[in-house]
Amino acid sequence: MHHRLCAKLVPPKSMRQLSKRTQYSLRALYALARKHGQGPVLITQLSEDELIPKKFLEQILLSLKSTGIVVSKRGKGGGYLLARTPQDVTLAEVIRLIEGPLAPLPCASETRFRKCDECPDIKTCGTRIVMREVRDAIADILEHTTLASVCQKVDEARAQQRQPPPPQQLIIPAGITFDI
Repeated sequence: MHHRLCAKLVPPKSMRQLSKRTQYSLRALYALARKHGQGPVLITQLSEDELIPKKFLEQILLSLKSTGIVVSKRGKGGGYLLARTPQDVTLAEVIRLIEGPLAPLPCASETRFRKCDECPDIKTCGTRIVMREVRDAIADILEHTTLASVCQKVDEARAQQRQPPPPQQLIIPAGITFDI
């Protein structure tokens, strides 16, 4: 006898993803990292260069300023710049400031642990055990990735893209001849 599933499963939206705000924040920070030591960058210039809506960028930079990631300079020659060196700002720090915990579930969070309502036993919950591993892997990567290291990876990817492909070589086995 076949048992039918009474309730239909709702298709998932998707796993947790970075918000537009975080994606734009990171793009703006990469741009400021590239210009580190060259003085402040105008919002208008950042907006145009990084294709970020200016009003949204203004909100993002104010938020990043309030958390101490960037500083602003007013007046002529003013704009925004990193408060610290690009080597000292990790992606984990930025993402946590904007998104909150890195963990995909509240019960897997190091910084904001909260037991899931539907969990009967957090000590033996298989999902929690695996999501802790996911959280630890994500945290390890993001805590060891700085604005400077991302800029370096982008530079390397761009350099690879500019290199022409290696010439194709025709390999002819020994003993084969051609009549020309």
